[in-house]
Amino acid sequence: MVSGMIRVLPYGMLPLAPILVLALTAASVLLLVSLFRKSGREAGILALVGTLMAGAITIRFLQLGLFLRRVSGALVLDRFALLFSLLFLATAAVTILASISFVIGEGKDLGEYFVLILTSVLGMILMASSENLLVIFLGLEILSLSLYTLAGFTRDREKSVEAALKYFLLGAFSTAFILYGVALLYGATRSIDLQGIVRVFSVPLDAAIDSRAFVGMGLVLVGFAFKVGAVPFHFWIPDVYQGAPTPVAGFMAAGTKTAALAMILRVFLVGFQGPRVVASWVSILTLLAIATMTVGNVVALAQTNIKRMLAYSSVAHAGYLMVGVIVSSDRGSRQGALSAIAYYLAGYIFMNLGAFTVVSLLGRRAAEEEEGYSLYDYSGLARRQPVLAALMTAFMLSLTGIPPMAGFLGKFFLFRAAVDGRFYLLAIVGVLNSVIGACYYLRVVVHMYMKEASTAEPGPTLTVSETLSLAACLFFTLYLGLLPRGFLEMARSLL
Repeated sequence: MVSGMIRVLPYGMLPLAPILVLALTAASVLLLVSLFRKSGREAGILALVGTLMAGAITIRFLQLGLFLRRVSGALVLDRFALLFSLLFLATAAVTILASISFVIGEGKDLGEYFVLILTSVLGMILMASSENLLVIFLGLEILSLSLYTLAGFTRDREKSVEAALKYFLLGAFSTAFILYGVALLYGATRSIDLQGIVRVFSVPLDAAIDSRAFVGMGLVLVGFAFKVGAVPFHFWIPDVYQGAPTPVAGFMAAGTKTAALAMILRVFLVGFQGPRVVASWVSILTLLAIATMTVGNVVALAQTNIKRMLAYSSVAHAGYLMVGVIVSSDRGSRQGALSAIAYYLAGYIFMNLGAFTVVSLLGRRAAEEEEGYSLYDYSGLARRQPVLAALMTAFMLSLTGIPPMAGFLGKFFLFRAAVDGRFYLLAIVGVLNSVIGACYYLRVVVHMYMKEASTAEPGPTLTVSETLSLAACLFFTLYLGLLPRGFLEMARSLL
């Protein structure tokens, strides 16, 4: 079926196939919810089918070796774009499965939720599939506008509306940095194409052009740092994750971080090259990475709200991933660093979405907004809900970095790449921060198994979609940890 769809499209349109499938699916879901009220379940199933179909097309492109470039780099279907598109689609599929019950219940059965998930993924794919700064910016805005709405989807909850407003205001502020930075780069290089920018950066510049180019690059870096949640541009993350619907918070933590990393890698490794240029952004990113790892982990230690703890945890993981970006600046270490980043992200997506899905289940029936999200609500969970406790334990162990979970090898490959590239300080700081992170992850396990239950309620009943979502997260968390060679070899061949 997928091969037949590929043959129908003109050769020049092939790069658009996954995007077209997602766009048509989003339009179909929107039509469905317009014609039929209370169609959240059907909208979710249709969105899932479209997402899986786009994933199948992407995998087929990889098998056929279809790597194309459009005019001026506006859309690039290369190995990098296809691999990250698979990660985006996997994130969306798991999120859709985990969200169907939420949409039917708290979401007032509004199927528009799934339209926003699909348009978010469209934006992510554009961000990873272009070497044109305006197209990357367009993808970023498509993603951001969808997420602003998703964050405030439960309009009857004050914290959800507050989260959406904070995210919108700070997101618009960071967007202004990126746009002004792009304008300065265009003024200095006369190009918004990354290949054109790198040609200018590769030769000596006069003082006026040089200053504009470096200021523009700095502004773009600030905007990107906000999107990935790097310190000191992370202040929006805990409030937004706490206030947003829990499935949305998980989608933001996994999907937005992956898309932001793809955008950073594309822009910095393709466009921002040249000896002086690389040295400048590596120095800045090194400081940001150390601060992000340390602040994220240390502040997470003080959290008793599980969503805020996972929010600061996501900040720390952004710091770990920035280590990979820094190591990839060295051409000799680039392939190892990029494959380590891809592996880390693949594992992080599933263990993070799994953890947020468990949190969503336990907080779903809470009468009050904050009830169900306290660390103390997890006390005695192993006796009340042993399956959920076991799943949460697996995801916490993986986030900690304990074998045989994917999180262990993710950190191992990342820090080994740092050592191989002689970035010893980053490797040492990363390992020390992993030890700090273990304290708050394992604290959740201690509460579930070694504390008295705070309530006698039996806990939620899993639906079919939630069971499939958690099963997929657990399977891939274990599979990537026990059998990493297949994914690593694929990543090395594609990056």
